[in-house]
Amino acid sequence: MKCTPATDPAPAMPTATIRGACPHDCPDTCALITTVENGRAVRVQGNPAHAQTGGVLCAKVSRYAERTHHAERILTPLKRTGPKGSGRFAPVSWDEALTDIARRLGKIAARDAQAILPYSYAGTMGLVQGESMDRRFFHRLGASLLNRTICATAGGEGLNYTLGGKLGMKVEFFAEARLILIWGSNSIGSNLHFWRIAQQAKRDGARLVCIDPRRTETAEKCHEHLQLRPGTDAALALALMHELIVHDWLDHDYIARHTLGWEALRARALEWPPERAAEVCGLSVEQIRRLAREYGQTKPAAIRLNYGVQRAHGGGNAVRAVACLPALTGAWRERAGGMLLSSSGAFPVDRAALQRPELLADRTPRTINMVTIGDDLLRESSPAFGPRIEALVVYNSNPVAVAPESPKVVRGFAREDLFTVVLEHFQTDTADWADYILPATTQLEHWDVHLAYGHTDVLLNRPAIQPQGQARSNAQIFRDLAARMGFTESCFADSDEKLCRQAYGEKVDFNLLLEQGFAPLPVPDAPFADGGFPTPSGRCEFFSQRLADQGLDPLPGHVPNHEVAGESALYPLAMISPPARNFLNSSFVNLQSLRDIEGRPLLEMHPDDASARGIADGALVRVFNGRGSYECHAALNGRARPGVVNSLGVWWRKLGHNGTNVNELTSQALTDMGAGPTFYDCTVQVEAAEKCS
Repeated sequence: MKCTPATDPAPAMPTATIRGACPHDCPDTCALITTVENGRAVRVQGNPAHAQTGGVLCAKVSRYAERTHHAERILTPLKRTGPKGSGRFAPVSWDEALTDIARRLGKIAARDAQAILPYSYAGTMGLVQGESMDRRFFHRLGASLLNRTICATAGGEGLNYTLGGKLGMKVEFFAEARLILIWGSNSIGSNLHFWRIAQQAKRDGARLVCIDPRRTETAEKCHEHLQLRPGTDAALALALMHELIVHDWLDHDYIARHTLGWEALRARALEWPPERAAEVCGLSVEQIRRLAREYGQTKPAAIRLNYGVQRAHGGGNAVRAVACLPALTGAWRERAGGMLLSSSGAFPVDRAALQRPELLADRTPRTINMVTIGDDLLRESSPAFGPRIEALVVYNSNPVAVAPESPKVVRGFAREDLFTVVLEHFQTDTADWADYILPATTQLEHWDVHLAYGHTDVLLNRPAIQPQGQARSNAQIFRDLAARMGFTESCFADSDEKLCRQAYGEKVDFNLLLEQGFAPLPVPDAPFADGGFPTPSGRCEFFSQRLADQGLDPLPGHVPNHEVAGESALYPLAMISPPARNFLNSSFVNLQSLRDIEGRPLLEMHPDDASARGIADGALVRVFNGRGSYECHAALNGRARPGVVNSLGVWWRKLGHNGTNVNELTSQALTDMGAGPTFYDCTVQVEAAEKCS
């Protein structure tokens, strides 16, 4: 009898660790280490060799392997088979999908390429997968341009008109400050690595003050919390200036040498005594006086400003006002003094090399603001607007969930004559409305290179695993579409790795990026100790001639909200919609493990507001205004101030209580500068859901 030898098992692939970078919209831009076993990512952790990351990741990104290997991941091109919005699709080949998409885009472009609109934002912050081959493709096509305003433009413009760019302190030196104002930021939830630095400063004796309409997890752990009304930050900053002036807590030498417009700003600030600001902000006079005294008399004093401040009508002015404070006290003289909103202006990105604007030739396509996509998808052709939008290509974004006034956004996506292509990992709210869904790679499967807006290190991301299923990188998809459209320019042959090398050119050592995964920029420890602001005057510009030339107020001022709480009897409550701690915008919402932690969509209410409406903790409520309504559960958890409700977002609509989310209520009104969104400038009414007919 013959014995059949046992089949030898396939040899196991060795375990490997690959250096990468977090792609998500967060100031921390962490360096990652991915552990790979048998071709599968089994663990994602922070790189301990990267000082800013320190081996620590947030709860969201530490689950990135779960996200990459998720059972609901889209791994093949899909073509719609059911009615629009039904979410019914069938797999097709790449060849079929690309051929049909190219044919349909080509047909529209032959009439007017401006009828085609790209829609993308920061689903990845990568320079290659976020803003390289895609821009080349749409430039060559002549499509409409997109004004990518949905997060940071008001604050960015405020910095630009005051400091000259998105620049500020090096984040690590906050550890040496004696006073830290955490202004408009829930650092524990959205800037974890800064919070570690602030905690070190606190242990060393620094005082931490949080300024925020919501009593956040961060506010609870600071020495003091100023819970001002939404959209009143500029009024508070002007009152602080008032007190600095009347008590002479000023650095007159710094003001004389390194600022522009001091006398005009002085006159403006003296119009804002603490009593006036207290009434506007909903704070006590003593709170304002105490904060001014601490800021004026403590050295070094540092301000960590974040983007929550600029999501109201006067957001740009608010950032301008806060950005003036360090120059008044000379805080910039020390490396642990000054302020930081964004450091992204320090990065020498060669965007022209990545995006190739010369492909536009002599064309000047119109520009569509992504915030007003709800209105714009519903516009007819006109001389003022141009052609009706006939095709939409969405990537790195989920506009049906995240864009304001979503009832209009949904109506626009529901148009039968709108051809929609979505590049995605999952079947999001937006993907449900697509004609084609194209499977995109996650960060663990492609090359990319990154800047940061919370520190000053360039990071490289190397693919840790092969693309799952038939997924392709964003850059590869646009490369393939360019070939199908007959674009023959040599730039469309650049590989993803080559694009990584082009992003910084010779200004960053790419070999160092390959070797360790990150490369610090050579920026000064105290960037404005001796002035040298990158403004037209070289000074911190309290008075901006550039604003005056546009017919705008050249000085920072308080600009009231579009919708002021208490002014409407129908909708008396102010509403803000800060991020839920376990989601990042609309990313990670479909991870069951994180959704289990987050629980359910919540509306935080003050007990007095809830009691007046007969609403108990945990009750199902209807939140509504003239734009729409949605249902969620009330949380009387001590985080809301009277007259303000906090709706934590951004949940996918289809995972909410009744197929909606908070953006049913937000408006498409824009900020004072930067044409940004006003998500935190919104009034509503709330009632127990049982009262709903």
